[in-house]
Amino acid sequence: MLDLYEKTTFGCSKLITELYSTSFTLGIKTLDKKFHEPIFAIYGFVRYADEIVDTFHDFDKKVLLDRYKDETYRAIEEGISLNPILHSFQKIVRQYKIEHELIAAFLHSMEMDLYNIAYDENGYDEYIYGSAEVVGLMCLRVFCEGNETLYDKLKADARSLGAAFQKVNFLRDLKSDFSERGRVYFPGVDFNNFDILAKEIIEADIQKDFDSAYRGIMGLPEGAKKGVYLAYVYYLKLFSRIKQTAANRIQHERIRVPDRIKFALLAKTLVQSGLNVL
Repeated sequence: MLDLYEKTTFGCSKLITELYSTSFTLGIKTLDKKFHEPIFAIYGFVRYADEIVDTFHDFDKKVLLDRYKDETYRAIEEGISLNPILHSFQKIVRQYKIEHELIAAFLHSMEMDLYNIAYDENGYDEYIYGSAEVVGLMCLRVFCEGNETLYDKLKADARSLGAAFQKVNFLRDLKSDFSERGRVYFPGVDFNNFDILAKEIIEADIQKDFDSAYRGIMGLPEGAKKGVYLAYVYYLKLFSRIKQTAANRIQHERIRVPDRIKFALLAKTLVQSGLNVL
């Protein structure tokens, strides 16, 4: 019956992904089927940690995050957890030998959100690494399936992809991060005086990450390339919409990519991959 328990735990991680993110769900389902459960498990783990620091305002977030952290490491050590999200995650950590350093860096960035409302350059880089780049590295561990040479080759580009996604999220969520949580992630940026120059500097930095990320995507195993590329083109479309939006509008509105465009991007990616023109 252990197989049934594990099937239900991975099902929980899949459900979380489907309910929280249409774009990532589409990307994951475009991966080779063998990668579905591992990536759902990683997404479920990081999403619930993020929920603790961003959503549970009526509870002691530090206590909850510390408990989540302790239960994560205990699950990895013992190879089991009654928390279905942590059970599926530990299974993937152990199977693909995901480094504990990556998990620790991620949880540290979540803890930074409990206390920090503004960042200098060093703090910003540290937060981006832990909150996004290491997630890209966890996924790369899965995609490389133990091939250390390939992992080392693609490592820097995987970090760039995670960074690009996170920085786009910061621009998209500029209003909610500031008005609901009092946070401004970009160093030296004053939300109340966010202008076109500040926006263009941030966008130039993001574009460099996207350029590096594309190179890495092209080097991924075939079973992973299509799904990661889909997530890439979705975020590139979102980034394009943000670039075309005035700075003062970003201060007051969350820019989105409609579902109909997401599905159009999916169709285009499937056609391109079939023609081997990614």
